[in-house]
Amino acid sequence: MAASDGVEIRSPADGVVSFSGVVVDREVLSINHGGGYISSFEPVESELEVGDSVTEGQPVAALGTYDDGSHHCDSPCLHWGVRLFGEYINPLLMLGELEPSVLLPLDNS
Repeated sequence: MAASDGVEIRSPADGVVSFSGVVVDREVLSINHGGGYISSFEPVESELEVGDSVTEGQPVAALGTYDDGSHHCDSPCLHWGVRLFGEYINPLLMLGELEPSVLLPLDNS
């Protein structure tokens, strides 16, 4: 998702911080939401520590950069992953109902 440096990142659901630290060259924050769901955000800057409780909608981090000040994308972006029992799922499922994708015919006019 495109954004700008320092934009506030909020927790998608209640949970407990399960990881906060550097992975390779960027800071990562992971939140265990229970029921097998874990959200991870990168690159971010966060004051939270492992074991801290968070609530849905609570600011948990600010969008950061890689250690060298660069971005993975052409502009600042957030990588948000959600795992359910270790398998990655669409993170948008954490935000409520999703409408199914509908492929439309190509308009050749």
